[in-house]
Parts: sequence; structure tokens; C-alpha cells
Amino acid sequence: MKWRWIAGGLLALLLASVALNIRLSRQVANIDRILNTVRLDPINLGTYPADALPPDPMQRRVVVFGDSRAQDWPAPEGLESFTFINRGILTQTSAQVRLRFAAHVQPLRPDVLLVQMCTNDLLTIPVFPERREAILTGCQQNVAAILDEARALGTIVILTTVFPMSSDDLTQAVDRVNDEFRSLAADDVILFDAYTLLVDSRGLLRADLRVDELHLNTAGYALLNQSLIPLLQTLGESRDPDQHLQP
Repeated sequence: MKWRWIAGGLLALLLASVALNIRLSRQVANIDRILNTVRLDPINLGTYPADALPPDPMQRRVVVFGDSRAQDWPAPEGLESFTFINRGILTQTSAQVRLRFAAHVQPLRPDVLLVQMCTNDLLTIPVFPERREAILTGCQQNVAAILDEARALGTIVILTTVFPMSSDDLTQAVDRVNDEFRSLAADDVILFDAYTLLVDSRGLLRADLRVDELHLNTAGYALLNQSLIPLLQTLGESRDPDQHLQP
């Protein structure tokens, strides 16, 4: 009887080991697929079509642009006069986002560009601590370049602050980038302070609004959209039908 228990235990361990190896193999294969995709298409231009869309005088076009936090951002409900187009891509740094502006934003001629980016830049700081200043400066320069390109289109930018994270290590870096973003506010650049809406008393991402250390759950995006909707409505009310939105 004793040997049966031992044999059963060994069999269970063997099956668990096989299952774990299968799972790890799939994860490695997925990582390999991602890496090779990046080699073939470094800034993921193939993720979205680059076709231009004709303007619709009855609709205000909003493009959501940036990394995975932008990609996951659902269109607010109840804004029938707005069309929302998502151009977020997960894992992208600000340099990658900037480089695909011409392909993924310019042809759409948006009235409003909602920008959420730079989190993935900041995540590289613990890996390259000696490059901290260059990473922060690069993030700021890439955002500024996107603002200039949007101005050239006559597009209003809603620039969101970087979301808080669930790690104390990057709190200062997030604060520094967000302070820079606040200084960029202008007539055609509206700061949307997502950080303040999502942060807890410790300076971290609220536990009830996240699915992991970086990403929001449905409640998190619902909270953001509660503040975004009246902002867009205000912009829409001031719009000349023959022109882009004006703040």
C-alpha cells in the first residue's frame, strides 16, 4: 500500500513536470515569435492599415495612440458624434510610437489625438540604470515631436499623464515625466491627468483599478472615461463644422 502511494506521488510529480514544461515551451515559443516579429517589422507598422479615411463632417474623429495602455482604452459610450479609432500597440517605447505617427495617425486626419505613452521607456531604467537621464530625456523629446506633428495636422492633442505603477522603484521617474507633460499644456495640447485619477495614497496604482502592476481593469478605464467624456463634449461644442476641433 505504501509503495502505491509513493508511485502515485511520483506519477503526479511527473505529470506536473510535463505540464510545466509544455507551458514553458509555449511561453518561449511566444517570446521567440514576438522577437522575430520585431525583427521583421521593428515598429509594428503592419499592425494597422495605413489607408487614409475621408473626413466626415458629421463626426469628430478621435485617435487613441500609444502603448498597451492606449491599446486597451475602450471608446467612451454615449458620444454619438465622435468616431474613435485605436492605434495603440503593446510593449512599445516612445521612440517606436513616434516613428509610426506618419503611418498610423497622419492618414486618419484626427480632430483629437489622445496620447498615452512612455511607461515602457521607464520600465527600462532598472535594466539600464546608467542610462536613466538619456531614457527620461528621450521620452520627453519623443512626446514633444508627436505634439509638433499633430500641430502640423491642425489636431488637438489630449496628452495623458503616465499612469502610476505598482512599484516604488519607478515612482520618482513617473513623477518627473508627468511634471514635464504638465509643462507642455497649451491651447492645442490639453493635459489629461490620468495619474491623479488612478493613484493611491502611497503613490502607486490603485489595487481596485488594475489587473497587474501596469494595466487597468474595466473599472480603471471607466473612471478615466468619466472625466474624458465631458472634455470631449466641450471640444465638440466649440467645433466649426468646416474645421478641426478648437479648444
